[in-house]
Amino acid sequence: MRFTTKNEALKTAFISELRANGVKFEVKERFGYETFIGYMIEGTLEDIKATIDTLSGEEKEVILKGFQSFKEQLNHALEHLKEGDTFENLLSEGYWMGDIIDQLMRNSALDIKENKVKLKEGIDITKLKFQFRFPYDLAKQLDAVEKIAKQFAFIDLVPEWEIEIKELRIERINQALHIAAKYFPEKDVMNVYFALIGKSIVANEILKSLGNEKVPVDVIIEKFLRAFPFEIPTEKGVMVINATEKSLYSILRELEKSGYIDIKGNKVKKLREL
Repeated sequence: MRFTTKNEALKTAFISELRANGVKFEVKERFGYETFIGYMIEGTLEDIKATIDTLSGEEKEVILKGFQSFKEQLNHALEHLKEGDTFENLLSEGYWMGDIIDQLMRNSALDIKENKVKLKEGIDITKLKFQFRFPYDLAKQLDAVEKIAKQFAFIDLVPEWEIEIKELRIERINQALHIAAKYFPEKDVMNVYFALIGKSIVANEILKSLGNEKVPVDVIIEKFLRAFPFEIPTEKGVMVINATEKSLYSILRELEKSGYIDIKGNKVKKLREL
């Protein structure tokens, strides 16, 4: 039910749009990291290509594809840098952009004025030396790879943001996830969507079970633990929802915080429908 990102620009844009649309959410910042463990080949782009060509078989083809992706990223970065752009806009492209900028800076190929970065006039990219890195799991023939490449490990200690959608009504969940689809991969959006829908269904069932009576919290918990898992037919198949005792307590607290129930003396009273 949470989205996680290390991209501050993405985090800011996402929560700004959620806020503008009245979607309830919580943001937590925590210590995070990025790691890359693999191999590195250094040299000009031509040198790196020639080094990879000394390999053979499927391993060579896979590493060459990775090198081609690196060159495409470099060319994309150069399109921005020829005109000049801010660090914020550049880094919003992704983690890889920071690496490209760092490599160009080590080649003394960039002019930096205030927060704007621009490629220096007259720079010949073919003469610059780069580091092409690829994951260790691509190296099947270790002896052959370690003859042409150095082992490489990179650790980046960075802040990480967790954005939790705090909506219980399905129409608001749909609205929140429509916004999230602009910022996060489809798989992440789908996982959060079904988790939120599952929580909404359980919350609604709790409210329906209360009626107009005050019901002890323990009775509600025991009743639902016996009833799980819920199996709900859908247009394309079936949805199965399960929850633990702690999860049910958490949903009750969220219902209370949102003004749907009142809990006093360990008894629950419904205040309004979902």
